[in-house]
Amino acid sequence: MTITPSDKRVWLLAWPIILSNITVPLLGLVDTAVVGHLPDSRYLAGVTLGATLFSFLYWGFGFLRMGTTGLTSQAAGREDHSSVRNLLGQALIMALIIGMLLIVLSKPLIALGLWLLDGSTEATRLAGEYAGIRILSAPAVLANYAILGWFLGQQNSRVTLLIMVTTNSVNIVLDLLFVVGLGMNSNGVAWATVIADYTALGLGLTLVVRQLKRLDGHFLREQLMKVKAYQRLFQVNAHLFVRTLGLLFAMAFFTARGASQGDVVLAANAVLLQFIMLTSYGLDGFAHAAEALIGRAVGRRDWSEFSDAVRAATRFSLLTAGGAMLIFALGGNALIALLTDLPAVRDTAAEFLPWMILMPALAVWSYLLDGVFIGATATREMRNSIFVGLAAYLPLWWLTQNIGSGMGNHGLWLAFTAFMLVRSLTLGGYYLYYRRHYWRSAASTA
Repeated sequence: MTITPSDKRVWLLAWPIILSNITVPLLGLVDTAVVGHLPDSRYLAGVTLGATLFSFLYWGFGFLRMGTTGLTSQAAGREDHSSVRNLLGQALIMALIIGMLLIVLSKPLIALGLWLLDGSTEATRLAGEYAGIRILSAPAVLANYAILGWFLGQQNSRVTLLIMVTTNSVNIVLDLLFVVGLGMNSNGVAWATVIADYTALGLGLTLVVRQLKRLDGHFLREQLMKVKAYQRLFQVNAHLFVRTLGLLFAMAFFTARGASQGDVVLAANAVLLQFIMLTSYGLDGFAHAAEALIGRAVGRRDWSEFSDAVRAATRFSLLTAGGAMLIFALGGNALIALLTDLPAVRDTAAEFLPWMILMPALAVWSYLLDGVFIGATATREMRNSIFVGLAAYLPLWWLTQNIGSGMGNHGLWLAFTAFMLVRSLTLGGYYLYYRRHYWRSAASTA
């Protein structure tokens, strides 16, 4: 197979993101190991609840990364360096405002989130203490999203790896210092994360200053101070925010319906969802690469470059999905055994393993096309795909539970798989339409 220049560009952008993704579970393992060795299991339960709350909360504001990437890559493609600068300023101002609002509203937000998670009384109390500390890093976390999106939009993904490795390294060292060295408990884990987040922000801003010295153009006061100047950023991000809420709902519904079938099914589903997480490490890397390359091509109105980027990202994504399917088919039971040593959970997860073997073939398209649409800032279509997917997901789940004796957890997996498939098909339909009518040169249109 011939390796094209577009293949090389996709790989150079993707590998740092893939490596940075791999560092995330490492931190989770260290947090679990440190707190798990405390004399009372309630501390581990509290950290688990609190960390889950913040995973959902911060994921909801992931639009600050995605929207900034798409708009910045298009501005860079147009060689509009003033817009590249101003997009950074606007994204950081939005991150600061949202982060401060989260701190101000932290008590009701944390109370609501922990009520929804429905942990034990003592675990919820400790999770509330943990969350009250963690929320202090909200401005830093959201600003880091904006910085990472800005650099990726300029086809610099190595910053992602540098910032993630720094964040997680500082976090791990402070975990050990505060909990093992100073005798703190779950509050020590929270403070370690807060300090690590602000350390990452300091590094990110240092890299930003260095990059700004290389950029032409100027910051424009009216672009930063007037609300009207944020219209495009608001529009793109609003669609992404709703899209993310829809994804969160789909995942929460899946978890809740699994929980209603008992602890063993809940645990087995949680194990199998880790398979999706493992696949996403690779697929996300190539989707992010597509965002930067597609955005640049759209900004330059270079539809040949657009096609090359889509083809290269597709090749890598399909190779990743195919590899994941092969690994799950041949070694799925071994992976399950690695993730749990509970016989009942292992047996139940093995029963539903075929769904995971199928999943990468269906999900790959939604990951890939998300990258294409983010780069093209066609975020309304991404939002719509979630609505269409949910319109298939929820009725199908109801039918599988209420026809005959019901399909139980197989019905839940069928509905969730249909959600992924319908979403991919919807994005595919949008892509073909826009490719035929808009994302092509005037000469080919004529």
